[in-house]
Amino acid sequence: MTADEPLLAPLAAEEWGDDEYAAFGALLGLPGEKVPRAGSGHDADPLKFDIIGLLARHPKMARRFLTFNGWLLQRGELPLRLRELAILRVAVTRRSEFFWGEHAKVALEGGVPEDDIDRIAGNNDRFSGVDRVILDVTDELLGNGRAEPESWQRLVDELDTHQAMELVFVVGTYAMLAMAFDTWRLAPPAGSAPLPEPSS
Repeated sequence: MTADEPLLAPLAAEEWGDDEYAAFGALLGLPGEKVPRAGSGHDADPLKFDIIGLLARHPKMARRFLTFNGWLLQRGELPLRLRELAILRVAVTRRSEFFWGEHAKVALEGGVPEDDIDRIAGNNDRFSGVDRVILDVTDELLGNGRAEPESWQRLVDELDTHQAMELVFVVGTYAMLAMAFDTWRLAPPAGSAPLPEPSS
């Protein structure tokens, strides 16, 4: 096995069944029978999403996890910009090429300026206001496994309790996902933005 050969591959078209479609449906908010079929070429064809194809190898776990993750991404109260700044910082800190590639695209499509994305790998002094608070707290969560009381209070003061709670779960969720997909050596999609080196 080579150093970059995947340890676990996404499901092939013939491996998708009722349980796997139900798992993907949990993310899409659809019953399994309404999920586009693998290999259909539809915009939501499961074969277009390697992360889903990997998680669906354990469909019961995937169904429950994707219900939660889908809520965080699609129905949570934390604004997209702040959520994506945190996820991109997780990607840089955890050295996750996959999540940098995926979420640099999500952030850009969601209206985060490219210059702000480029600055994520640098010192937090390059940001101000609530952006700075988000990055400072994300760094504490990743480095210490918790936010200190004064940091939590800054977060609540800038956002509100619901959004502050969501940030903790976003950082924890994406740190866990980076660990999983980097273990399995999931390559970023072709054409993804390259993971930048951290800079001071």
